[in-house]
Amino acid sequence: MDHEHTAHAHTGHTDAAQPGATWAVAVQATLHCLTGCAIGEVLGMVIGTALGWGNPPTTVLAIVLAFVFGYSLTLRGALKGGLDFRAAVRVALAADTLSIAVMELIDNGVIVLWPDAMDAKLADLLFWASLAISLAIAFVVTVPVNKWMIGRGKGHAVVHQHHAH
Repeated sequence: MDHEHTAHAHTGHTDAAQPGATWAVAVQATLHCLTGCAIGEVLGMVIGTALGWGNPPTTVLAIVLAFVFGYSLTLRGALKGGLDFRAAVRVALAADTLSIAVMELIDNGVIVLWPDAMDAKLADLLFWASLAISLAIAFVVTVPVNKWMIGRGKGHAVVHQHHAH
């Protein structure tokens, strides 16, 4: 009977607004997302640029790698938290999909709209400056998205429910 009550209380807790949905928690979740996105973005752009690829395939590679690295960081934490691989994948997908998607949309949108940024080479200051600034803007836009999701028991709240940090 106590076990049922505990499970019910936990379920009720996730359906209501989460008390842990502070700006600090949202910033922490977004920094986690930014790390994976930045690794994937930089790696994708470096690989595509080094191979002489055009902008569309390089951008696609950068976005794919941003998702791969973003999910991988959460997956690593979920596995360390004791989840099996299948459950850890579900947690990573639930925790990061919207956050990474928003970050990538804003980041790539800024780069596309920035004059000459799409044509900058690895050795150009514009390449690195536009990337850094676009990621910073994406971070600022994504923090409130993560706060909203955590407040509803979604996003990184899913990770914290499994005590995987």
